Amino acid sequence: MERFVIKGNQPLKGTIQVNGAKNAALKILAASLLTDKKLTVSNVPQIEDIFRLIELLKEVGVKIENGSKGVYQLEAKNIKATELNPDIASKLKGSILMVGPLLARQGEASFCRSGGCVIGQRPRDIFMDGFEAFGAKVKESKKGYYLSTKQLKGTKFVFPLISVTATEAMILTAVLAKGKTTLINTACEPEIVNLADFLNQSGAKIKGAGTPFMEIEGVASLKGGECQVIPDRMEAGSFIALGVASNSPIKVTNMDPSHLEVLWSLLDKVGANLEIGKDFVEIKPSSKLKAINLKTHEYPGFPTDLQSPFTVLMTQAEGLSLIHETIFEGRLFYTDSLNQMGAKIIMADPHRVIIQGPTQLSGRHLTSPDIRAGIALVIAALIAEGESVIDNIYQIDRGYEKIEERFQKLGASIKRVAS
Repeated sequence: MERFVIKGNQPLKGTIQVNGAKNAALKILAASLLTDKKLTVSNVPQIEDIFRLIELLKEVGVKIENGSKGVYQLEAKNIKATELNPDIASKLKGSILMVGPLLARQGEASFCRSGGCVIGQRPRDIFMDGFEAFGAKVKESKKGYYLSTKQLKGTKFVFPLISVTATEAMILTAVLAKGKTTLINTACEPEIVNLADFLNQSGAKIKGAGTPFMEIEGVASLKGGECQVIPDRMEAGSFIALGVASNSPIKVTNMDPSHLEVLWSLLDKVGANLEIGKDFVEIKPSSKLKAINLKTHEYPGFPTDLQSPFTVLMTQAEGLSLIHETIFEGRLFYTDSLNQMGAKIIMADPHRVIIQGPTQLSGRHLTSPDIRAGIALVIAALIAEGESVIDNIYQIDRGYEKIEERFQKLGASIKRVAS
């Protein structure tokens, strides 16, 4: 096991580049199962969740070559297995995205209950109801699920609540299904548009990606192609939160500012001094930060994955702020760690906390609970006085590639050590 040792309150400045989006790359790599032709996917982040999905894909028979950094060639010509390794799948929420393609190509799939971050209940029944709507038979056991079908058929499916992963899973199931599929109340994230654009370039017939209503006309097969993963807006937002909270002249590059419009609006109210370009954002010195309220919402609202870095930012703003997490009921528990560092945060209920700022944070020995709370604790440690130690950094590695090396280039005192 490894940990981060961080000496806080060091001057930060310079440029940091955003990598490819984890939440797009996972889905595009899983889509390789839909065709027996060769695919090339570039700008893939080198993170633990990607490595685990690559292992799963190889085990079912996908040939994968990793060329230059972040470029993968995939070929699913001979699928040899339809059962997902439970040791891997149980740790990776994105493993369920392989199910639809396996049903389409092989007529069956078996898998355990997938994992990911412990941040609240995940609605498994949405996925099972969706697969059944396409004609799959679902058998549940103590080990997990076994799904089978003779032929996936287009369907009308209404999502009872907005779910990004469930939307993507149904898209991947519908592409090779016979007939027309209508999906209603779909998620609208840019990562979904990235996936749909890639599939359409490969011969799929998908309309409405990025809107709540999608139509997919099933096709007999897909061809090969190339795809570039979009920049990670969660990385971009995290880096910007660090720059604003520390009042540091940091330039964040290789990003798409149009994916974070709500963040810019809120940071303007906070008093952040930003220059927003076509593919970059530059943080400039600001005089005083003002506390504001925040409510997470599905895209294009404020993303739940940026709630924790924004909460750290609010500990440095003057006044009271209310953070309302509407997506996951377990996502605010990390604020107890911020209180240990000196923050003044009151948990009103599992979905809301009240922050009194500004407060001077102090270094502590902490444990990363999940990907996003983990990066928030790193940000807090970087702006705190004294030394912090953060354990369980595998959770951070799942979403952020070599983050300590990238922050070191900004002047941060952060090192990875064996625990």
